[in-house]
Amino acid sequence: MENDPFMDAAIAEAQLGLNEGGIPIGSVLVYRGEIIGRGHNRRVQQGSSVLHGEMDALENAGRQPATVYRECTIYTTLSPCSMCSGAILLYRIPKVVIGENETFMGDEELLRSRGVETTVLKEPRCIELMRNFIQKHPNLWFEDIGTTT
Repeated sequence: MENDPFMDAAIAEAQLGLNEGGIPIGSVLVYRGEIIGRGHNRRVQQGSSVLHGEMDALENAGRQPATVYRECTIYTTLSPCSMCSGAILLYRIPKVVIGENETFMGDEELLRSRGVETTVLKEPRCIELMRNFIQKHPNLWFEDIGTTT
């Protein structure tokens, strides 16, 4: 099975986040076959309450017309949480490609119920990144997803 270059870019973002001391979740926003925004979870690095990977990729894409978002696909290494799913719905991004949802199941059903085409790759590199991170930094992980255990 060939790797998807856009998921590869999202994984590279996740690795960058890990290398910076953050949580290894990455994302890219793709418009007409080109990456227009890339990002990674930077809550730790920036002391932010909202900079998940998807939010960072959207921020780094800059302000776009609604017509652009409606032709985009967002790639993310981990199933999108409620906040990130809300942003996907708000901007009417029609497709989401998810690296994995074994270590965390986000709001995929909400996305699907609203007509978002959602694909889960079960990408082993994404699973390994998150499993290793959660094992080494459980408190940081639980903080990021808003739980205590």
